Amino acid sequence: MLDEVNLRLLTELHGNPRLSMSALARRVGMSAPAVTERIQRLERLGVIAGFRMDVDPAALGLPVTAIVRVRPGPGQLPKIATAARDTPQVVECHRITGEDCFLMKVHAPSIGQLEEILDRFLLFGQTTSSIVVSTPVPLRPLPLCEPQPGG
Repeated sequence: MLDEVNLRLLTELHGNPRLSMSALARRVGMSAPAVTERIQRLERLGVIAGFRMDVDPAALGLPVTAIVRVRPGPGQLPKIATAARDTPQVVECHRITGEDCFLMKVHAPSIGQLEEILDRFLLFGQTTSSIVVSTPVPLRPLPLCEPQPGG
């Protein structure tokens, strides 16, 4: 599935996901229809799960970012997942192992607004929050490995 050509396609798309199929085809030395078929196959297989647009939260008036862990009270687990889905400022929510059951990334316009968002989750358990002060490693593409000989 991830042969050398597919890895080259993914590498090119990581660098510029807005490349046209014809530009992508030129970069990897294939025809546009062949590249289109490979990209569609990678999408069908779930290797490519869509394309994202990166937007700076501060530019949208959301300069406060927090990482929030939630430890649910008895019977509250499903309510936390629902509350996270229903809260637009929660941009990521992961079910995790350990004493806390959820890890969320939250963007807010102010500390006061962050407090209001956190209060929604306090109904269902205990929260522990950390304000993000910098991001030395922003979201980046996964490392692509070269195919191994014979498999």
